[in-house]
Amino acid sequence: MNGKVRTPDGRTLTAQDWGDPHGRAVLLLHGTPGSRLGVAPAEVLARWPGVRFFAYDRPGYGGSDRAEGRDVAHCARDAAEVADALGIRSFAVLGRSGGGAHALACAALLPERITGTAALVATAPRDGAGLDWFEGMTPYNVREYSLALRGASVLAASLVPQAEAIRADPSRLLAGIAEGLSPSDAQVVADPAVRAMLLANYREALAASAYGWIDDCLALSRPWGFDPADIRGRVLLWHGAEDTFSPVGHFHWLAHRIPSAEAVLAEGAGHFGAMAAFDSVLERLLAG
Repeated sequence: MNGKVRTPDGRTLTAQDWGDPHGRAVLLLHGTPGSRLGVAPAEVLARWPGVRFFAYDRPGYGGSDRAEGRDVAHCARDAAEVADALGIRSFAVLGRSGGGAHALACAALLPERITGTAALVATAPRDGAGLDWFEGMTPYNVREYSLALRGASVLAASLVPQAEAIRADPSRLLAGIAEGLSPSDAQVVADPAVRAMLLANYREALAASAYGWIDDCLALSRPWGFDPADIRGRVLLWHGAEDTFSPVGHFHWLAHRIPSAEAVLAEGAGHFGAMAAFDSVLERLLAG
């Protein structure tokens, strides 16, 4: 299925599902910037024939209408609407990078529906007590989130022209983030299947506008709208020790804050190592 979901406030979300329609359901939440096309390479999803995967473009990305002013918590409402439209009652949720915080929102705010949560290379809340949020972060992300702290118009002045350039040539985003890639990240991104997925993902994410990207950055830079300490379901945190996009301090903060967290720190792995870890994470996620 690849179709439209209408929300109670009149917005449209573009959603997609794959795999066994009668299998255990797993919601996949994309990164920042991203779209439903960037959750995992197709051959990886094909290795799980008994699972029903579903995903959607967060507001402002791809074919989904913008929800101006959204916070991270907003994701839980949209995820529930997409699941309802697909006839899915309970589901696991797996979010990577910018999708990690949004996966935790589902865990915190939809406890009666979420069977398990995995947050891969996730950022922690900007207002996390005792966390130096920018410590160890690549200059690319420092610039982006520093502009977000100055307000939407300042951030838009930077990201709108970037989005136009990436829309014309998605490889520009990969070139832009190259300074933050660890050696292991560079190896992952060089894989033809991963690179093709990322390019299609960025092209779709920014096809209509830059506002999904802008609103994600703003949401991740502001209070999330829930406390990760309130999550009571099981949560798997996976992080690469060499990650500079979501620095390892964020992982340690979340691991200490979430009572039920199982924390896996992969030595030698970076941010994009989460893609290589997809199968092992999914196996743990579906084991409960």
